[in-house]
Amino acid sequence: MTTDGIEGVFVETHNWGKAAKFFQDLGFELDFATDHGSGMLRNGDGPYVFVAEIPEHREPQVQLVLTVADADAFQPGPTVDVVTPFEETHYGTKEMTVRDPDGRIWSLQSGN
Repeated sequence: MTTDGIEGVFVETHNWGKAAKFFQDLGFELDFATDHGSGMLRNGDGPYVFVAEIPEHREPQVQLVLTVADADAFQPGPTVDVVTPFEETHYGTKEMTVRDPDGRIWSLQSGN
């Protein structure tokens, strides 16, 4: 089983309000905001953008999120370096992280 493509983009920021406004000015609409400096924005049927505020001492990162239909049936190919296997998240999905040949980390998420 393979991934089903890009589900979303996870963006870290030092200022949730400014980042949310930036994406809104690009045509995204706020889907929801949390009470701890994060939230999801959408633009039509495309991938979501989830923005999360981080402390100033950390360097903001961007991570693509790939979707997987069935976490239990997913078997990555031999070139995929699994960093963390699928684990339950606090937001109701399962998440796996993998490393590509250049060392970038990718997030794979499944609803089951």
